Amino acid sequence: MTDARGRARARYCRGEPRAWTWRRLRHPAALTKEAPLSAGPGTPTRRQVGAPSLVTAVEDRLTAFFRTRGPIVEPLGPVFVDAAAALEDFVIRGGKRTRPSFAWTGWLGAGRDADDPDADAVLTACSALELVQACALIHDDIIDSSRTRRGFPTVHVDYEQRHRDQRWAGDADHYGISVAILIGDLALAWADDMTRDAGLPADAAARFAPVWAAMRTEVLGGQLLDIHGESAGDETVEAALRINRYKTAAYTIERPLHMGAALAGAGPELIAAYREFGTDIGIAFQLRDDLLGVFGDPAVTGKPSGDDLREGKRTVLIAEALQRADIAAPPVADLIRSSLGTDVTPERVAELRTALIDLGAVDAVEKRIGALTDQALTALDSSTATPDAKRQLRAMALAATARTY
Repeated sequence: MTDARGRARARYCRGEPRAWTWRRLRHPAALTKEAPLSAGPGTPTRRQVGAPSLVTAVEDRLTAFFRTRGPIVEPLGPVFVDAAAALEDFVIRGGKRTRPSFAWTGWLGAGRDADDPDADAVLTACSALELVQACALIHDDIIDSSRTRRGFPTVHVDYEQRHRDQRWAGDADHYGISVAILIGDLALAWADDMTRDAGLPADAAARFAPVWAAMRTEVLGGQLLDIHGESAGDETVEAALRINRYKTAAYTIERPLHMGAALAGAGPELIAAYREFGTDIGIAFQLRDDLLGVFGDPAVTGKPSGDDLREGKRTVLIAEALQRADIAAPPVADLIRSSLGTDVTPERVAELRTALIDLGAVDAVEKRIGALTDQALTALDSSTATPDAKRQLRAMALAATARTY
């Protein structure tokens, strides 16, 4: 164990804040006047959709929550303490805090106010979505055999290397995967703990619970659909969109907005409008990520260029390309199919990019992103959300779907 890791573990056991992650908890009232970052000139390459003050407040609450875990974790010994610290590192050091931002804005848009006595509890519950996201990303990296995440080794790769460095018995790859699965499970369990301990009023917690449960089931179901689609070779646009709907849209935007509305006690009309908006923007968000997975700059995505091709992802982009190539250019269709899921060279990645452009698949996905965004904004505009929330959600939607490659 390095000296730095030992010091971090000691701080964790004592419940002390880490100097590089600790910030003073900000009162939710400080979060209402700062608009989220919008798309357009100067938009950050990471497509951050939440206001900087809200991102900071979410990270404050996550850090404070991790401090409460020390007395539970410490008795299990240094191995588990290290694992908990690894999870904290993963959660705190990166991420755009998209899900808490939508949930919080959904709560405000239902007519609630950051000076409300329930605001701090609501923001804490919203922040727990980052732990669900951590679980999904850690497990997704294992499923996709990804080696990096946000410019760092993925959790399973980190533990694989720890095994090699210590010259432990057994297979290092299997050890890394096994530990990462458990750390992902820990993130999901702690997400439940964080919402339970947030201090929500009983009526709000009762409205929140079924939405939270549906979101967890949907994201796991979407992941299973994704795995099955790759193995079964379902190449249809419809199948790819179904995966996007449940693997990404539901727990990224639709359900967070629904949670915010439920916590606020909103009526069925606003909830329906939020869900329509969230579904369309969530799918458009994933379509943008699909394009970034092939054309994105590693400095933006935190993953090697063309990683989605190496992972064999059956995205809408690939489905659109194969649908066209099967009719107009069968040899190109063969090239795409034979390349997916293989360790393609940079030269082959460039060749595939050209094919996707020439086939019109990129344009088709861009048009779909535009149409979904327009539909979402129409639903938002006709909703009963507050004017300020409409403005913020519009800016967040444009930031989430902006072209950044």
